[in-house]
Amino acid sequence: MKLLMLVVIFLCIGGFFIVSQNNLALDTSENVDKFISLYSDWLGKTFENVGSLVGHVVKMNWLPK
Repeated sequence: MKLLMLVVIFLCIGGFFIVSQNNLALDTSENVDKFISLYSDWLGKTFENVGSLVGHVVKMNWLPK
């Protein structure tokens, strides 16, 4: 449950940063469409980076010499 809450908080903070960095007022459909586009791009890049990180961790040699 705590992990789920951390993920939700992370996603919300990401959305707040996108809104504030792009000066988006989400009261028009144009800004909402732009937000959805930017958020989905950010989310896709985040999953891509996490996948890359996990791939590197799996390839590491974890056994002692």
